[in-house]
Amino acid sequence: MKKLLCILFGFLICLAASIQVPASAQEPKHILSLEAYDMLNTVPNTYLIDIRTRPEYQLIGHPLMAYHFPYFFWTGNLATKGENCEYQLNGKNKSFVQEISKKFQKTNNLLILCRDGTRSILAARELLKNGFKNIYNVKDGFEGQPFPFFEDGNRHKFYRQLAKRNKIPTYDHRRFYGWQWWGLPWTYEINSKYIYPPDKIPKEEKKKK
Repeated sequence: MKKLLCILFGFLICLAASIQVPASAQEPKHILSLEAYDMLNTVPNTYLIDIRTRPEYQLIGHPLMAYHFPYFFWTGNLATKGENCEYQLNGKNKSFVQEISKKFQKTNNLLILCRDGTRSILAARELLKNGFKNIYNVKDGFEGQPFPFFEDGNRHKFYRQLAKRNKIPTYDHRRFYGWQWWGLPWTYEINSKYIYPPDKIPKEEKKKK
């Protein structure tokens, strides 16, 4: 009887191990921009995707080899956020997954980068949900989180309050994390090889649509 139970138990373990977790339940792998850059140089079929808006990509700069697929688009609408004013992002790019699917294989290693990891995690999850297998969230982003930053919520709140109260000059500036902080190669120049695919359509064709 014990032997039969052991066989049955072993069968159940093998069965459980063979059941694959659906992509929608998976989480992207989290890496720093330095790791992303190393992967681009050493791992075949690896691509960097910058999901920031067009103004960010052009005017703030972008990694030299970053393909541009905006997850949100910029608007001219000004809104108040706390003590500050800022221009808003509008609705999500509805063609985001569709356009990426035209360019990349679902087995490619896709490194998803935004300003500070806030938007990239959302985009990375959506790609996994739509069948992409090897998705990496570049969690420190291009500019990084406002200084000082701690992943521990309590430390984050405490040190930010302390920095603000003491008027630390670099408080809330993006200078201490991210792709730029590591000194990785970036540019302001726009290369037609990497721009968002609809941007390549001539204006005459856009008018016809």
